[in-house]
Amino acid sequence: MNPLNHTRAALTLSTITLAALLSACGTMAPDYQRPAAPVATHWSDDATSAPATAQVQAAADLGWRDFFTDDRLRQVIEQALNNNRDLRVAALNVEKAQAQFRVQRADLFPGVNAAGGQTAQRLPASLSSTGEPTITRQYTATLGVSAYELDLFGRVRSLRDAALAQYLATEDAQRSAQISLVAQVATAYLTLAADQERLALAKQTLSSRQETLRITQKSHEFGASSALDVRQVQTTVEAARADVASYTSLVAQDRNALTLLVGGPVKAELLPTAGTQAALTITQDLPAGMPSEVLLKRPDVQQAERALQAANANIGAARAAFFPRITLTGSAGAASASLDQLFQGGQGFWSFAPQITLPIFDAGRNRANLKVAEIERDIGVAQYEKAIQSAFKDASDALAQRATIGEQATAQQDLVTASQDAFRLADARYRRGLDDYLSTLDAQRSLYSAQQGLITARLSQQVNRITLYKVLGGGVRDASSARDAEQRQSGS
Repeated sequence: MNPLNHTRAALTLSTITLAALLSACGTMAPDYQRPAAPVATHWSDDATSAPATAQVQAAADLGWRDFFTDDRLRQVIEQALNNNRDLRVAALNVEKAQAQFRVQRADLFPGVNAAGGQTAQRLPASLSSTGEPTITRQYTATLGVSAYELDLFGRVRSLRDAALAQYLATEDAQRSAQISLVAQVATAYLTLAADQERLALAKQTLSSRQETLRITQKSHEFGASSALDVRQVQTTVEAARADVASYTSLVAQDRNALTLLVGGPVKAELLPTAGTQAALTITQDLPAGMPSEVLLKRPDVQQAERALQAANANIGAARAAFFPRITLTGSAGAASASLDQLFQGGQGFWSFAPQITLPIFDAGRNRANLKVAEIERDIGVAQYEKAIQSAFKDASDALAQRATIGEQATAQQDLVTASQDAFRLADARYRRGLDDYLSTLDAQRSLYSAQQGLITARLSQQVNRITLYKVLGGGVRDASSARDAEQRQSGS
């Protein structure tokens, strides 16, 4: 080998080795420290925690198929996870962020390009050395690297780290969207069941009052009841009729809302048939755990922390902009005046053009960019702390409601029982002529109101279980999916 070529090859190898070593250096980003959680170390009321004897998994470790016990609701949730457009957009955003990270990561490696070309030139006789018009041609085939930056101060790696954190934050956003969707579908399903129960109660009440009106009108014809009694009963009939119309509309709207969440029509056999008295989830209280353990598992909190990590990495890129930037451009190949001699011996050529850029005066641009990066990091800290505080409030509210919601439902059930007895006694006294119909009317209205309140209390109790499951980080894991799939296959 020609000694000169040997020396050039050695220099080229040394340059590549140096570039690899420099690329292994660290970055100028500040060491990341997770901010302290700006919330109490315990929930606001220890009495809201689940009993120590409760043998239930933590919400974050409990698959939604295990939490929801109604098979029809499970199928509706599964359909929503497959078809919901918002969740589909979240999944596409993850793929987009992943591609953007790969684009940024590619800057860490030199891009090698191959090129081939021809250059043809005609010279007139007056410019030709031979006095005759001439046509010259040149053929080239090259393999080269263009403007590869030696990442001496970690600028490119900091941008890579920021892109990675943003990609992971997008994944967390998708998980958060899935948790919200599971809870929304279950809540919409329960709301539909409650409104169907209210509609059935209103229809039953309307039928009963219409029968009472018929009896009262007959009694009035025989002079046993007054016209006032007839009008009072008629008012209750019209009120019940208005409720039937109202709840009919609500049921239709609930179905529309469920269809939108699910992303398509829900089969009739999957719609709820039982009322709010049927539990659709596990009834054991989920253990609250410690805030520091529970909140950091929530994907929305993790998303906020990823955003903070990305802002922290951007500081490294802004700091590196103050230092020199070295780029390498080089190529090697063959050149010939004729195409058939292009790859013959002696036709090789190479070029190597390193370049260094040193910022001297930029009118404060780099300092301003660093200030922006630092402020974005401070904003990220505030947003992360706000995410922690919001998560703590959500969990505390759900736990506080859980502590009393059972007592409220029991009290409402007792109220319904007492109202039924009061109505029965008032109706008996009216039929015996001991009281006017006004007492019966009041008792009837009280009973109807108590029955509606019981439906609301049961709905609140079941929605509270779902809300608590969501705010404690449940709804992502689906540990029993494989088991259920095997059971379905074996059953088929």
